[in-house]
Amino acid sequence: MTVGQRPTVQRRRLRTELRQRREAAGLTQDQVASKMDWSVSKLVRIEAGAVGISTNDLRALLDLYGVRDRSEVEDLLDLARRSRQRAWWAGYKGILSPSYLEFIGLEADASTIRYFHPTIVPALLQTEAYARAIISGGGTRMLEPAEVDAHVEVRMTRIREALDRPTPPELVVVLDEAAIRRHIGGKAVMRQQLQHLIALAARPHLRLGVLPFAAGVHPGLYGSFALFGFTEPDADVVLYLEHAPGAMILRDRPGEVAEYESAFERIVDSALNPEQTVALLTEVADSLA
Repeated sequence: MTVGQRPTVQRRRLRTELRQRREAAGLTQDQVASKMDWSVSKLVRIEAGAVGISTNDLRALLDLYGVRDRSEVEDLLDLARRSRQRAWWAGYKGILSPSYLEFIGLEADASTIRYFHPTIVPALLQTEAYARAIISGGGTRMLEPAEVDAHVEVRMTRIREALDRPTPPELVVVLDEAAIRRHIGGKAVMRQQLQHLIALAARPHLRLGVLPFAAGVHPGLYGSFALFGFTEPDADVVLYLEHAPGAMILRDRPGEVAEYESAFERIVDSALNPEQTVALLTEVADSLA
């Protein structure tokens, strides 16, 4: 599926169009929910792009907003139909949490991704052996072999979809030094992972940094986070926070997102530059030979 045609992209476009038309009609979300006999949460989720909308509901909503132009209505209906198409990850709803599915959708749509992790190599930069080791023993619940296989399959697909597409996202990834020194999967697996990072560092769309132990206290001590940026001019940056029992995606909190953007810049400033990073990765990899 080419960039700009993914259903999640269409859903983001649709949510913007609907929010603009509601505001142009001078209606609040509470007023619309009351007139449509919906819960407010349903409208909030539609305008957040978290769920799609049926064509029947969309026709009624546009009528409420005073949108009568036939061409405009048909364009929006077509956008709604395309936004409801199945993405590749929809087939994994039975084994993946809703927050993880939403995360994959954000990752698939993003034009820029900024990622910090204090303990492990982030998913998009993992080898299959490293990913399998993490998935097999890194969670709070031990997975059955079939579940492990499914999660590894999802991760490898995410990597291909993100890094190998014609226009990959601009990636800025910073790892704490602990992430490259912890022997995940044993020395051989870890050495292969470090060599993989060295190869990835040569890609033009990826900037990789390591935050050395010598940096001391830094803004990422309390956990990993990711910041997703999008090409749409009115699209907000989305913050993703990860924690042991699950994950949390923050929207519509520009103040909190701005704090994490500032924190990420401080982390980048404290990290080794790309050349120093490759040198350290090479040193650690060689020590595992």
